[in-house]
Amino acid sequence: MTIPEITVDELAGLGDVRIIDVRENDEWIDSRVPSAVHVPLGTVPDQLDAFGADGAALPTYVICKAGGRSFRACEYTAAQGKNVVNVAGGMIAWSAGGHDTVSGH
Repeated sequence: MTIPEITVDELAGLGDVRIIDVRENDEWIDSRVPSAVHVPLGTVPDQLDAFGADGAALPTYVICKAGGRSFRACEYTAAQGKNVVNVAGGMIAWSAGGHDTVSGH
């Protein structure tokens, strides 16, 4: 199965899209994409609805720190019928690209 990827600059240019952040709580609190929804990687199987309807036309973009955990989440959710795209480079690339972030609870 091939998982599509998107760069952070491409993602930032899309506007209002569904973004799922699969990092741990401390990482999420430290810094995140403003519109992202938090679904820690270990809870993905229990929160599949957060990734949109099965076979949805519009994809869900999945981000983590560097792209590895989000890729694993994409593999799992794609196998469950979700339309997902991995964010290459993750929050490291997002921050390095100067894109907006928020922090706190």
